[in-house]
Amino acid sequence: MSVVAGIDSSTQSTKVLLVDTDDGTVVGTGRAAHTVTGTNGARESDPGQWWSALVTAFNAAVAQAGVRSVAALAIGGQQHGLVVVDDAGVPLRPALLWNDTRSAPQAEKLTAELGAGEWAARTGTVPVASITVTKWAWLRAHEPAVAAAARGVRLPHDHLTTRLTGVPVTDRGDASGTGWYSTSSGRYDADILDLPDVRLDAGLLPRVVPCGEPVGTVSAAAAREMPAASGALVAAGTGDNMAAALGLGLDAAAAPRNRTPALSLGTSGTVYTASPTRTADPTGIVAGFCDAADGYLPLACTLNCTEAIDRVASWLRLDREAVEPGGEVVLLPFLDGERTPNLPSATGTVTGLRHTTTPGQILRAAYEGAVYTLLTGLDAINAAAGEAAQPDAPLVVVGGGAQGPAWRDTVARLSGRPLLIPNNTELVALGAAAQATALLTAERPAHPAQRWHTTEGTYVERVPRDDATRARIAAALAAQ
Repeated sequence: MSVVAGIDSSTQSTKVLLVDTDDGTVVGTGRAAHTVTGTNGARESDPGQWWSALVTAFNAAVAQAGVRSVAALAIGGQQHGLVVVDDAGVPLRPALLWNDTRSAPQAEKLTAELGAGEWAARTGTVPVASITVTKWAWLRAHEPAVAAAARGVRLPHDHLTTRLTGVPVTDRGDASGTGWYSTSSGRYDADILDLPDVRLDAGLLPRVVPCGEPVGTVSAAAAREMPAASGALVAAGTGDNMAAALGLGLDAAAAPRNRTPALSLGTSGTVYTASPTRTADPTGIVAGFCDAADGYLPLACTLNCTEAIDRVASWLRLDREAVEPGGEVVLLPFLDGERTPNLPSATGTVTGLRHTTTPGQILRAAYEGAVYTLLTGLDAINAAAGEAAQPDAPLVVVGGGAQGPAWRDTVARLSGRPLLIPNNTELVALGAAAQATALLTAERPAHPAQRWHTTEGTYVERVPRDDATRARIAAALAAQ
């Protein structure tokens, strides 16, 4: 038996799973929290706490499992964040996170400069405030001395992998969310890096490691803090969405009928599918990411998902499950602006209130507003990939919200599709473990999770689609 470590460094915490490579059994777990700061659109974290959390969670998992060493490890990290470091790899300022919306003006300016169609054709994405290139442009405009002092520009998972190995590397999956990596050429785009508001030296960026190539081994410095990782092989890691896709065993090489879409209900909401087809959506709804192997992961993302609904429930002084049917209220829970649709300055809106409206109906409307925007993203993904929707095929629903009855009911009712809710909940860490396992076994990165049967779980039967509610939400969105 070999044991690998899969690491999920997310917005709010780090989770580590120690996994038996033979059958996917989780033999040890660890977790440590992060702090996010900022108001009025700012969202920042100290990268030093990510490393401390990784060390704490890793050592806790090792102690629980009672193992002496791990054979390999990989990191799945929150996408898009901007980490700028000095010559020694020390961050020059807190990281700008994916949900920091201060760079919305830079996103608009960059999009206008090249045109949405050109951005999509080059990078697969149209800049919005979450994309890394807009955050770098914001830093140059607002903190030029910090930008000028940068000797390395990293994504969160890049930064942690570099701390593990001493080698500045990334993978094509996470790189495809930066806005300066060309999904068509497989290289950093020199023309984008040379734009007046960007002016970024490609030498400051990490090398993009091909799929299946180990980065190296855990350095002596890192092993002093994590002795059980000494000498372990390190995979390139990837972005959290790409890692979750690996954790579900989604493989772009699979036949179309087996390419099941996944809908993730977390702090943000995402919907994605593995595809052999590169997408370039000039509307910006679909981000045409690469996956963590040799395919693509077209994805739509909303900023406001479980956290927004929990906030609405707290305002109403209700339990999050206290939804009630009836009424005609529509609630668009855009409490942090929004990415899909691209409304970075939007606020939450409620329409259709009556004297007879109950708090439970308002809460139900919040769920519906969040789910509807994700489902329109799935429609856009199918259109961008040129694939017909498969209404009888199940949606795989993951993330913290997947465990909630109100979330499940809303997704089933507004999609009109059956649902599959896997028993496994730490899919990003499982996907990182699968990537680490593939280094040892020479499998395709998604194949370990397939033989581990990670999608086994609860099946929710199909119900008739609630077209009346969908129509009300569509009308409210059109008025934005």
